[in-house]
Amino acid sequence: MSSRLTSFSKILIVLVVMVVLFFLFRKFIPQNNTSSTVSNTVKTEEAKTNSKSVKQITAPTTKSFNYTPTAPVNGKLKGVVELGASGFNSFIVNIDNNKNWELKKAEWGNSLVYDNMATSGDIREGLKRYITRILDYGVDGRDIHFVVSSGAQKVASTKKIIRELKNMNYVVNTVTPEQEAKYALNAVLPNKFKNTAFVVDIGSGNTKISWVENNGKTKGIETYGAKYYKNNVDDKTVYQDVFNKSKLIPKNKRKVCFMIGGVPYKLAKEVRKDKERYTVLKAPENYNFEGAKMKSGLNIYKAITDATGCDEYVFDWDANFTIGFLLNLR
Repeated sequence: MSSRLTSFSKILIVLVVMVVLFFLFRKFIPQNNTSSTVSNTVKTEEAKTNSKSVKQITAPTTKSFNYTPTAPVNGKLKGVVELGASGFNSFIVNIDNNKNWELKKAEWGNSLVYDNMATSGDIREGLKRYITRILDYGVDGRDIHFVVSSGAQKVASTKKIIRELKNMNYVVNTVTPEQEAKYALNAVLPNKFKNTAFVVDIGSGNTKISWVENNGKTKGIETYGAKYYKNNVDDKTVYQDVFNKSKLIPKNKRKVCFMIGGVPYKLAKEVRKDKERYTVLKAPENYNFEGAKMKSGLNIYKAITDATGCDEYVFDWDANFTIGFLLNLR
């Protein structure tokens, strides 16, 4: 009996083991394969989703402006020093008889005189340094000109600079906002775009907007500059004034806007590629700058874009309204 029970027990044990193995096999082996397959599928889908997400959030490539100005032929070197609302700058250009021009050298500098921190001697020495560098480059002394911007004329301390220049026997040319706007247009706007574009010069003291009328005459208007906050003028007032004046630009002249000035310079600097002459700016809402001047400048820029509907704003790295002054000379 004991032997039979032992044999029977052995059979039962074998059967139990086989059943257990069978269920274990069904439970784990097939489901592991399925789990692996599902896991791989999920990972693949996640990778595809992530890939799509990366493509969606990648910033679009910055636009480029494909235009090459006509180079001067048998030109002559001329120099001009600009007395602006924030300092003085100098430019040396090669100009030919057809008014084609090329920037050869530019120096941008800020003078402490605008904060009433400079003496007459400081002003005189600073101007001499500018003049000497221009002469050393090969410009004839008779071809060096001085221009006081319309914005700088509103700064009381500019009178110190004018006085020192006259003491040095130099002629100082003052310009009205309208003249400045027209000079900016002469320097910035290529002939190819005279029928489709306008020009904006955002300065510290004022902003100049100009275009060529349908009758061929040049139109220039003035509005607030990027330092309007110093006069306790609120953003809404400036926005509305810039908006209303930008609306005066003929609709057929709003395809492209060429820009110069301190604020556009900083906007272009953020997106410039290498040493390109022209840089296409981003929309004003796509910039985030600290500082009152830049925020004020962006408010002006926004008003222009809203009023004109123009979607291509091009900064010219070489142009300055004083170069337009040189082009206007006989």
